[in-house]
Amino acid sequence: MKSFFVKYKLNLICSFAAVIFVCVCWIIGYYAVGNDYVVPSFTDTLKSFFMCFGEESFWVAFLFTFLRTALAFLISFVLAALCAIAAAYSKIFKCFIQPIITVMRTLPTLAVILLLLIWTNAIAAPVIVTVLLLFPMIYVQMCAAIDGVDKDVLQMADFYGIKKKDKLFKIYLPQISPDLFSQLGANVSLGLKVMISAEVLSNTYKSLGGLMQSARSFLEMPRLAALTVMTIVLGLILEIALSQLKLINAKWQKGAESENRKPL
Repeated sequence: MKSFFVKYKLNLICSFAAVIFVCVCWIIGYYAVGNDYVVPSFTDTLKSFFMCFGEESFWVAFLFTFLRTALAFLISFVLAALCAIAAAYSKIFKCFIQPIITVMRTLPTLAVILLLLIWTNAIAAPVIVTVLLLFPMIYVQMCAAIDGVDKDVLQMADFYGIKKKDKLFKIYLPQISPDLFSQLGANVSLGLKVMISAEVLSNTYKSLGGLMQSARSFLEMPRLAALTVMTIVLGLILEIALSQLKLINAKWQKGAESENRKPL
């Protein structure tokens, strides 16, 4: 634990300073504007923030939002993996799917949500729109990781007749996984933000977005600000927690390298 703080001492200090700076700007803005409906009170927002932890409705909303985000990410990841593998093996498929990926990356989120609310419901729409955002992004990341695999190593594996299973677990995955793990936390965090935004527009029942929409409707500005801050904190926690998977991946890679030294 001590080595962790020593290693990231500068980052921790700068992050703390940035948080203090934002809080000071918030307080100055509150007194400068003098209108709670424009800039809510910092102290009232802080009280509402901690009150959320004691509300059953908040935890239920958080659970459903988190499960929807996890489902959307899982669907996106699996589809992206299948399409990236197919694109790696077939140039025809890669050329076929590329325009689709381009269109999906340029879709206007608001318009898509409004259409999905007509075709589906307030529960399915946020999941679908999150998949539509995450899938093309993860697909592009996977394709870039696959293209970055050392071609000389692959040619050597083909020359010595290495089995496809060994190529997958001892060549492809060890070289692809660092790129995927480095983006995992950011992808999940982005998925959470998109999910909550879609829930706000859809007014999804039992969701963080639904709580925000309810707070806005009743002009509970401190609660709305507190839920917004909560979303930011949750996104940061997810991103930091998932970033630690890189350490696990590094240990796995060392094991794979030691296995590679053994005769196949």
